[in-house]
Amino acid sequence: MEWLKKGYADGLFLASGRKMPRSGGVILARGDDMETLRATLSQDPFQQSGVARADIIPFEATMAAPSLQNLL
Repeated sequence: MEWLKKGYADGLFLASGRKMPRSGGVILARGDDMETLRATLSQDPFQQSGVARADIIPFEATMAAPSLQNLL
């Protein structure tokens, strides 16, 4: 949990939660530096213990709800 809190405090993580059905989780992150993101994700305790892996799926948002416009 501390690892996630640090990601939010650093402004990298925007949202996170469990997948449904419960087969892992999702972290919505932002950033221009893929290496920084990879380095941060490598510190995930679940990855370090070998029970999870991070798949990074880059995308460029072109539309968003009004409350999320500042993220574009």
